[in-house]
Amino acid sequence: MAHPIHSPSYIVLAELLTERRKELGLLQAEVAVMLNKPQSFVSKYESAGRRLDFIELIDVLRALKTDPHGFLDQLTSQLDARQVTTNFMR
Repeated sequence: MAHPIHSPSYIVLAELLTERRKELGLLQAEVAVMLNKPQSFVSKYESAGRRLDFIELIDVLRALKTDPHGFLDQLTSQLDARQVTTNFMR
């Protein structure tokens, strides 16, 4: 089994966060400043090399001016469209 950090579902999450940051025209370094974290923190979660816990995800979504409810709907929709399941759904 692939390491959960590199699971297809987590990769979709990382892609959506990266896409949102770019839509806002923000650099990773700018998001990192908002989060009071090093730029490598943003780089790692965007490349799916680091998992975000739920509270961290909320902080990232706030920095990206993104409604958590809408984001979770978008994530779920993308997972369904790509027929990606989580380990818990198998």
